[in-house]
Amino acid sequence: MHRRDLLKALAAAPLLSHAGSLLAAPATNARLLFVFLRGGYDANNLLVPLGSDFYYASRPNIAIAKPGADNGALALNADWALHPALRETIYPMFNGGEAAFIPFAGTTDLTRSHFETQDSIELGQEIGGRRDFRSGFLNRLAQSLNANQGKHAISFTDQLPLIFQGGVQVPNMGLRSVGKSGIDARQSQVIAAMYKGTPLQQPVSAGFAVRDDVTKELTGEMQAANRNAISTKGFELEAQRIARLMKDKYNIGFVDVGGWDTHVGQGGANGYLAGRFDELGRGLAAFSQEMGSEWRNTVVVVVSEFGRTFRENGNRGTDHGHGSVFWVLGGGIKGKQVAGEQVAISQANLFQNRDMPVLNEYRAVLGGLLRRTFGLTPAQLEHVFAGVKPVELGLV
Repeated sequence: MHRRDLLKALAAAPLLSHAGSLLAAPATNARLLFVFLRGGYDANNLLVPLGSDFYYASRPNIAIAKPGADNGALALNADWALHPALRETIYPMFNGGEAAFIPFAGTTDLTRSHFETQDSIELGQEIGGRRDFRSGFLNRLAQSLNANQGKHAISFTDQLPLIFQGGVQVPNMGLRSVGKSGIDARQSQVIAAMYKGTPLQQPVSAGFAVRDDVTKELTGEMQAANRNAISTKGFELEAQRIARLMKDKYNIGFVDVGGWDTHVGQGGANGYLAGRFDELGRGLAAFSQEMGSEWRNTVVVVVSEFGRTFRENGNRGTDHGHGSVFWVLGGGIKGKQVAGEQVAISQANLFQNRDMPVLNEYRAVLGGLLRRTFGLTPAQLEHVFAGVKPVELGLV
């Protein structure tokens, strides 16, 4: 192989992080899927503040009408309603106790930079302290659990994200292109032979093994999808594939979904953002259905790096903001709640007169969820989120 072809092949292969040791087989039933909405989605149109006249005055073109109006919001309680694009997917899950929302959530990072704030969340380290870019918090979670529970972790992405960087070897594989590998069997053997006897021999071989295992696992599903005309639209099909793997092989998973940076033409009950909510909701509903009986042991957490400005801009969109809304889904959670610390939606309560404030700090919120989901000891939780006092919201 030419050097250029080799580099392209290695970039496409599901290699493992070369530090640390491989995880053992799962020993408990608890599962976590972490969904990252990259781009900073507009949580103010996801969770509509019903009693806020300020909301409607701030968004003359993109606000969601109140419940009862044509294509209006879906009432969750006396204070909050849900975007109508989720009527057939997340709304029934909420009413069935399998979904909850945490408004005013996020990080204290104030840069409003996509990349810096994404890094902050994925690292899970104290803001203002020294950053270790080789230590993402999901990798630290896998480390903590590996000692006595043997968790398998996987990233359903083309490249290993920051959140999974660290001392435990975590495979990554983008499932939208599964079965279309740029490396055939002969090339795989050539590459493996090149690294024989070097420190990278084991990670390279293990990476190819993961790719082959995942492809074999999903071959039947892909053929069935063609015969039964299952939708191939983005996240919905990917979520079904993720569920097929997680219910049998992996206990900690990560996937990211892009397209949430809505500066222009965001839309309201219909339009661009509504389409993204519809696709995301259908994917998450498909994931829950595909998990089958294991859905009761699964927790899905949906986050974004930040929210959007509360007021719409001159392009009928929104700009980079601060506070957001986290989603928590699962067959065994105590859902049908809008949880966490909250304040009235008014101009006086905006952060810097522009954004939703962060009242529920993400490390404290996630620390509480992870402690309950996996039964973490204080020492394990300290390893995942150093110096954090977990907040118990009663969702798990």
